[in-house]
Amino acid sequence: MKTRHAIRTALALLLVTSSAMAAGLDAQEQQIVANVKRHTPDALKLLERSVLINSGTLNPTGVREVGAVYAKAFEAIGFKAHWVDMPAEMKRAGHLVAERSGDKGKRVLLIGHLDTVFEKDSPVPPWQSDGSKVRGQGVSDMKGGDVIILLALRALNDAGALDGRTVRAVFTGDEERVGSPAEVARAALIDAAKQSDVALAFEGATKDEQGRDAATIGRRASGGWHLNVTARTGHSAGVFGKDGYGAVYEAARVLNAFREQLIEPDLTFNAATIVAGTSAKWDDGESQGQAFGKTNVIPRDAQVRGDLRYLTAEQGAKARERMQAIVDQALPGTRSKISFHESYPPMAPTPGNLKVLEAYSQASADAGLNAIVPFPPGLRGAGDVQFVAPLIDSLDGLGAAGGGAHTPDEWLEIASIERGAIRAALLIHRLTR
Repeated sequence: MKTRHAIRTALALLLVTSSAMAAGLDAQEQQIVANVKRHTPDALKLLERSVLINSGTLNPTGVREVGAVYAKAFEAIGFKAHWVDMPAEMKRAGHLVAERSGDKGKRVLLIGHLDTVFEKDSPVPPWQSDGSKVRGQGVSDMKGGDVIILLALRALNDAGALDGRTVRAVFTGDEERVGSPAEVARAALIDAAKQSDVALAFEGATKDEQGRDAATIGRRASGGWHLNVTARTGHSAGVFGKDGYGAVYEAARVLNAFREQLIEPDLTFNAATIVAGTSAKWDDGESQGQAFGKTNVIPRDAQVRGDLRYLTAEQGAKARERMQAIVDQALPGTRSKISFHESYPPMAPTPGNLKVLEAYSQASADAGLNAIVPFPPGLRGAGDVQFVAPLIDSLDGLGAAGGGAHTPDEWLEIASIERGAIRAALLIHRLTR
């Protein structure tokens, strides 16, 4: 409770301080902004070039090709770039890592991803521009964010603001469908975080419910649960008696108890699928199940699968404990077991994350752009930053403005590339000096 109170207090302070414009930019920062504006046309060409390459997660060749394009851009501004391969059995392309080393200021980790949800057979046109917006495959999720990183770094490099600084960038090749096991798929990212002080992730920019520019200080964990029920079977005339209640009533009891007893802010536990009957099977690989049963037979088997999302590790642990307690109260003639898994750890909205947001908002205001407010953590989906947030202060949502992610209508606001790069460049500069 003390932590939540501290976060609420810090949020209130941030909203007050962010509403006032500061003194502006010093001479070097003005040069950095001018550099961003001068290089923006080249950045837009880089964006188009990379978007025209299909890089669906399951298209390793395309992912590597986009990685090679970005690697050259990193090397042109003094970064050492290398490719991290994944084991062949994981069927993932791997990741691009680029870095510069120094001994001044905070060590900054920049996070992007190369892959998109649009595979090689996607009918979605890769690039359609009307001069103010671009529609296409992965334009905002998140090749726009990748290009913002490179544009910001180019502006900093031209101003001499990267000399003696440590900046690492990790562009993963499987953010949309993380390879398994996750500890292998995210080893390079976690290793980079352990050598850094703060992480900035460039998933798409957002606005809060009041339409204000926002960034992400927290993301809920993404995981799941599997309820397996077995019961005494027999003639339906014996239900509720000596033969017990059957698997379906037991599954219904558990699910309804979850609904009645567990609902709280930032916690969800969606029950997504259920198969039940005299026999029931589920295939995780195909995401489908089969069941057999008759109305005059008490069902023996039931399987339920769902997801579980929570904002802090403590909230997740408490939810699992309460779910287990409900499962343990089985109806007569039944037995229930529940198991859990976590795909993405939570990114809790810590005071450290709020401090990074405050610096980001101040940089934006100083550049004559809007102040940045916190995006409600419970409304944002999962992302790569969550693997590093337990280790270092982190901020997400520094990427391009747009919408329609993961749909044929995905789009990007072209002007947000320059705007995002100015904000990012100033933040990186201030963190590293």
